[in-house]
Amino acid sequence: MARTLILAFETSCDETSVAVVEDGHTILSNVVATQIKSHQRFGGVVPEVASRHHIEQITDCLNLALEQAGVTYDDLSAVAVTYGPGLVGALLIGVTAAKTVAFAHNLPLLPINHMAGHIYAARFVEPIEFPALALLVSGGHTELVYMPRIGEFKIIGETRDDAAGEAYDKIGRVLGINYPAGKEVDQLAHQGQDVFDFPRAMDHDDSYDFSFSGLKSAFINTVHHADQIGETLDRSNLAASFQQAVVDVLADKTVRALHDYPVHQLILAGGVAANQGLRERLASEVAGIETTHLVKAPLALCGDNAAMVGAAAAVAFEQGQLGDATLNADPSLDFDYLER
Repeated sequence: MARTLILAFETSCDETSVAVVEDGHTILSNVVATQIKSHQRFGGVVPEVASRHHIEQITDCLNLALEQAGVTYDDLSAVAVTYGPGLVGALLIGVTAAKTVAFAHNLPLLPINHMAGHIYAARFVEPIEFPALALLVSGGHTELVYMPRIGEFKIIGETRDDAAGEAYDKIGRVLGINYPAGKEVDQLAHQGQDVFDFPRAMDHDDSYDFSFSGLKSAFINTVHHADQIGETLDRSNLAASFQQAVVDVLADKTVRALHDYPVHQLILAGGVAANQGLRERLASEVAGIETTHLVKAPLALCGDNAAMVGAAAAVAFEQGQLGDATLNADPSLDFDYLER
């Protein structure tokens, strides 16, 4: 049987990535050009700077991905690209590159939802069993997604304000940690204790929605008040208290969803899925649910990358979900909501 080789592009934010994925679960190459150092001095991603870097990097990433995979354009089955959600200027670079390659080499074009890519990164660990539930936690999104069958995604809960990763970056600035702050805050949290008892917003709410802006404000106010009265607070305890509040809400909502929507797998994905505190807590919680097991996206694939786009694209290819020359970026692209 002929293998399916998909060339995938990912440029939704500040990572330029091109990958070649075989049959949706084998990575032949996954080139990622990061822009972190360019954005650190601004304390976050500057869209115009990100777009410029994508333009500069994408051709080199493309050539290197093909070289590392040991394939040519003639070997490819299709071209896939993230077309949303994300920064519109950044998305357009990837969409334009993918359409150009698809047209020049007469290949099918596969438009991919960035969040579906994060979910399907789990395919590099094991096959996804349906129905499944995904907790997507990143700098731009925090949502619970129910998947009754392959290729179908329904949001049952999401953040009403800041995403979890965004909150990490904002409190990281207060702690003097450079963007992106998540990894360092996580490491610092493991050295401290939850002594500040920050609020767990919406933890006992009937919905599956999240809110982190109040937690962020409580953290910042606590630090500013201490500064005003000349008190020095322990940074490790601050980080531990913040992280415990985030993890408590994410875990509590997710476990309740697992009881209300019985599934075979819980998939943890997105940039914040690399957080060790969250991974440990969910592993402990899910261990007590006999019918469900936890699938964590590989640490190397939690951040934005094209391999995850290639994994999602294999499903789109099988289902005939093709794009054409009219494909455009959709920065506000979202899954449908589950009607309850």
